[in-house]
Amino acid sequence: MPTRTRSLLALGTLVAAVGTAGSLYFSLGLGLVPCELCWYQRILLYPLTVVLGVATLDDRPRVARTVLPLSGLGVVVAAYHVLLQLRPTLEATCSVGGGCSSILYPMAGGLLTIPRLSLTAFVLVTALTLGAWAARQGDRS
Repeated sequence: MPTRTRSLLALGTLVAAVGTAGSLYFSLGLGLVPCELCWYQRILLYPLTVVLGVATLDDRPRVARTVLPLSGLGVVVAAYHVLLQLRPTLEATCSVGGGCSSILYPMAGGLLTIPRLSLTAFVLVTALTLGAWAARQGDRS
């Protein structure tokens, strides 16, 4: 029977894997060129799939030491990217693919954008990792 920590880590792995697959679909499947901030988010997200996957197999909630710096920085970069989309008057430009404030593929009537999906993924990975770590601490008490 899987432990509570292993289940939380598995959910985190699933979120990171879906985020990775989604970003690859947007660029390879739809041909969208990622902006510079998108590249930074990818650099932070892709390793989380492997790190969390291995931690799930080993049932190691202490992986938070590795995951939280990546996911925390991912939250910051993605939140900044969302801010640029909400306030296009900031006129930030990226060196790859044009302006970071442009919305390339709006979903759900513009409510969901690629940076908002990225932010959601990083927040979920962070919360699930913290939950696994807290669950293990509770099991030891």
